[in-house]
Amino acid sequence: MTSMASTTSDPAPFWICRTCAVEHADRPEVCAICADERQWVPASGQAWTTLDELAADGLHVRVSELEPDLFALRTAPGVGIGQQSKLVRTPAGSLLWDPLGFVDDDGAAAVRELAGPAGVVAVVASHPHMFGVQTEWSRRLGVGGRPVPVLVAEADLGWVARPDAAITPWSGEREVLPGVTLSQPGGHFPGSAVVHWAAGADGRGVLLAGDTIMANPDRVSVSFMRSYPNRIPLSGAVAERVAEHVARRPFDRLYNNFDGVVAADARDVVLRSARRHAAWVRGDFDHLT
Repeated sequence: MTSMASTTSDPAPFWICRTCAVEHADRPEVCAICADERQWVPASGQAWTTLDELAADGLHVRVSELEPDLFALRTAPGVGIGQQSKLVRTPAGSLLWDPLGFVDDDGAAAVRELAGPAGVVAVVASHPHMFGVQTEWSRRLGVGGRPVPVLVAEADLGWVARPDAAITPWSGEREVLPGVTLSQPGGHFPGSAVVHWAAGADGRGVLLAGDTIMANPDRVSVSFMRSYPNRIPLSGAVAERVAEHVARRPFDRLYNNFDGVVAADARDVVLRSARRHAAWVRGDFDHLT
């Protein structure tokens, strides 16, 4: 499914960082998210764009099914970090997870159609790198002029660069829909969150891990990092804490915030990978180096 249409929904202008695609109410000298040690500002310098400029570049939203009631959203061409957003659908409503850094009318319409009469009940990013144009998604998915709540981890509120009444702080755990639970293992950011979807993987459970826990290319291991692009690891203790946190609930499959997936035995993979991470940073395998 591919969408292209108007990008205009709000007369108030806002800016989008070209590097991370996070929305900003103003245009500062530098995007704070990209200036942080977990990201980067390009050698060419800070650059900004708008939804209209991105649409003129030919951007559109593509939607595909990952498994029953779980859908992937991407932009084509890519924008910013290039995350793959997820839509979790339940009879009581849907959750939009890790919103893209671009939206147009057709993209929003495609999501509303998939969500059905119950609609989208919340827009949530796993951490600030994934904020995208979360406020704009909220407005376009709202009904009767009421935007969809944008849930932002209380610990990470300081990274919001486009404040809005729809932004709702949360902490700890929150069941946003029956069987769809947000929780905050932290790690990558203090408020880094995951989604446990009990009905996913034919009832065996799915974990939407963002890059709090990154599914590796080998598909049988995961990694735990403070910064992926700048190769800053987390401590072994934090990796094990994150793994133990998510392992409190059963899940057989894990999706990261791109197209990485651990298709089966994901809970065991997470626990085993955390132990391996801790052993390497502790020095247990220094003899192999």
